[in-house]
Amino acid sequence: MILQCSHINKAFITDVVLSDISFHINEQEKAAIVGINGSGKSTLIKIIMKQLSADSGEVIIAKGTTIGYLAQNQEFESGRTILEEMQNAKPEILQLEKQLADLSAKMNEAEGRELENYIKQFDAAQHRFDQLNGYAYQSELTGVLKGLGFETEDFGKPVASLSGGEKTRAALAKMLLTAPDLIILDEPTNHLDLNAIRWLEGYLSQYNGSVLIVAHDRYFLDKIVTKVIELRQTKAMVYMGNYTEYSKKRQAMLDTMMKQYENQQAEIKHQEEVITKLRQFNREKSIKRAESREKMLEKIERLEKPVEEKTQMHLLFTPKYQSGNDVLTVQNLSKSFGNNMLFDDISFELKRGEHVAVIGDNGTGKTTLLKILNELLPADSGSFTLGTNVDIGYYDQEHHVLHMEKTVFEEIQDAYPHMTNTEVRNLLAAFLFTDDDVFKQVKSLSGGERGRVSLAKLMLSDANFLILDEPTNHLDIDSKAILENAINHFEGTVLYVSHDRYFINTTAHRILDLTGHRLLNYIGNYDYYLEKKDAMEQAHLSARDTAASLSGSSAASESEAAKEGTKLSWQQQKEEQARLRKIQNELHKVEEEIEALETDNEKIDTALSDPKNATNSVKLQELANKKAENDSRLEELMERWEELSS
Repeated sequence: MILQCSHINKAFITDVVLSDISFHINEQEKAAIVGINGSGKSTLIKIIMKQLSADSGEVIIAKGTTIGYLAQNQEFESGRTILEEMQNAKPEILQLEKQLADLSAKMNEAEGRELENYIKQFDAAQHRFDQLNGYAYQSELTGVLKGLGFETEDFGKPVASLSGGEKTRAALAKMLLTAPDLIILDEPTNHLDLNAIRWLEGYLSQYNGSVLIVAHDRYFLDKIVTKVIELRQTKAMVYMGNYTEYSKKRQAMLDTMMKQYENQQAEIKHQEEVITKLRQFNREKSIKRAESREKMLEKIERLEKPVEEKTQMHLLFTPKYQSGNDVLTVQNLSKSFGNNMLFDDISFELKRGEHVAVIGDNGTGKTTLLKILNELLPADSGSFTLGTNVDIGYYDQEHHVLHMEKTVFEEIQDAYPHMTNTEVRNLLAAFLFTDDDVFKQVKSLSGGERGRVSLAKLMLSDANFLILDEPTNHLDIDSKAILENAINHFEGTVLYVSHDRYFINTTAHRILDLTGHRLLNYIGNYDYYLEKKDAMEQAHLSARDTAASLSGSSAASESEAAKEGTKLSWQQQKEEQARLRKIQNELHKVEEEIEALETDNEKIDTALSDPKNATNSVKLQELANKKAENDSRLEELMERWEELSS
């Protein structure tokens, strides 16, 4: 056991946040702390890190344990460059490098016993350097920085010049390089794009130490953790398994508790009815029996009704009227800012009822694309057309659609003046704004609260085409699930940008990947995208190279090929995906047969060299014939594999 929290209690004045919290983390265990916003997750982490003191209880950390901690908003000030900061993560390696260089120089000039002494020192230093894996340190450093989204040209940048998100990533990189016994991360995916999140998943999954994560990224938690500590109503409950298993177990437990409560309530009601009936008989024996039953009823330990905290906002998108089948047509759209080209000559279509996610690395232009479609930014070239009866509802991740000086109540009432005060209050209550909360100014709200106000306005819009920019940002896990359910039951069309892969996986029918200034189309959810990503990108590059080689003007042909590729009809895209799937399936079968035959040949080679068979000419001939047959089939399969691969 590396960490134990024992009976932790914490309150702020009269507001109890944590009550009797107990759990432990074993060596090399990967665990998550989950709960709604305000449930005390970050408070608990700060108590573990001794940044806050508990009112009672204790945190026990195994002797000699090193801890690496990344806060939500990491302060990372430094006068060094990124590279210098990373090198400073393992000062002993740097010291040993210098020592080895100094000793090497001294050995070149020393003789006799002095030389022998230097050689001993050199051997000891080199042994320690090997123990610390010093020769791989520079490649490890580069791998971590690139994995978290830094390019080689970024390494020389001063840390002081980085944005807040870049500083958090740099702090995470340095912490990982220190290789602590226990890594504690508070919302580590907030400043990472999809590639960096996938890299971090792989790194933490293979990490030879313990990990404790606070995160709302359910896909991320599913890939890494084997234990979930849930904070709810100030208490903690521990579940073994990843996030999906936790969700199932928790729901099953709630169902069981509710069933037990309902059964007890039914029994109590039945006994009360019997007691009433016995008293109505008004006889000595019946009254005594009624009194006996009353005493038994008083002794029953009453079960509390399982209640959820008031965190369930009520969200339902209902279009006022239906749009035409063609909702959006984008043709040859391009956008640059100075020399920074975001996307060039992209085209795509949306049909009624589609739920389409736009994904891509940070800075590829996803938000810019949505702003162009909402006419908040002009395109450099190209056009887009909305279909018949299309009514857009826009969710802006920066909440520019909200007025900072207004109260929450005014924000709704001014946008929808036909609503009565009671209707506005009822709506806001459905989005968890009650009592005096409705009179808070928008500028004083948290990110999650602003998100709920924006969602309330979006719901009231009755739009049939929702354009959403990072709608799950700042939402807790429960609220994300409610938003997913609302989108999945929405009868209109949805186009959204998100880096929440669990959200994409449960709501997207199609994915548009904005990469290399182009859009690649995947007809499926996020798991399908992951499965087909490499093959699709390779096919896209091959198509461009082929088009270029067939044309006298490679630049012109590439442009034309790209235009033609993006103009594929919906049916053609489906057919192309089906064709690729068929090829992939056959390729997989060919690879399986090749592997089986090669394994068989290894067994034959072993049998041929076995002394027991040396004098058995019949056996040797059978083995030789079988191997020749295998080799012939392998030749055919290799040729077919090359055809399919190309």
